[in-house]
Amino acid sequence: MKRILLLFIVTVITFSCKDEKRAIPAVTGEDVMEGDTEATADISEIDINPISHATAVINWGETTIYLDPVGGAEAFDGMDEPDMVLITHTHGDHLDAETLAGLNLGNISIIAPQAVKDELPDSLATKVTLMSNGETLAQSGISIEAIPMYNLREEALQYHPKGVGNGYVLEKDGQRLYIAGDTEDIPEMRNLQNIDIALVPMNLPYTMPVDAAADAVIEFAPEIVYPYHFRGQDGKADVEKFKQLVNEGNSNVEVVLANWYPDES
Repeated sequence: MKRILLLFIVTVITFSCKDEKRAIPAVTGEDVMEGDTEATADISEIDINPISHATAVINWGETTIYLDPVGGAEAFDGMDEPDMVLITHTHGDHLDAETLAGLNLGNISIIAPQAVKDELPDSLATKVTLMSNGETLAQSGISIEAIPMYNLREEALQYHPKGVGNGYVLEKDGQRLYIAGDTEDIPEMRNLQNIDIALVPMNLPYTMPVDAAADAVIEFAPEIVYPYHFRGQDGKADVEKFKQLVNEGNSNVEVVLANWYPDES
């Protein structure tokens, strides 16, 4: 009888620990699209705070990361000051020297590819820590790997050539965050493993269509995915369709439809 009771207690503890590791986002789907600007995926204290389009503030425990900060320093009012800045590539919806100059960067690094450093004035270029595809480094206790981001379709090759920009995989305490940057459903994305949160773009003609993005997400199966960067030449991509396709292909992937365009709501 004692052995049976002990086994029951161990089983309860085991399931409790698993539940703590995989928490439900505090703000999801419809609530966010109705106008809230913050969507929070509570996995090991990773908070994704959309600013606009491809720009976000990521709070990971005590570390604050500014992703592709554009829109002026005022867009970050009320946010924690950054501990690091990640920039994916040189396009104006990802890189804005005026915004960077207006932020209180102090002595922190701007992590970026060579093409970004080449576009910045000397006052900012000296802050750049260069990363190329395939390289890794550590900042603020977070391991950062630069992942390729590029186009596959013949008609889109001029937008994002391979090797010029970076996606990023960040890892800390066994949790992994994937920031795709401007890319299509490249093999390097599809081959990712053990991703807890992914930010995946979908807009034409610059990145990829909704069905390709959904198919890639189904394959690498992150715990949570945020469609972002989904405004293109003909308006916004159908992120509700993306959510439907992902859920039909893999119901274990949670799709968070955050409000990346608060000024257009």
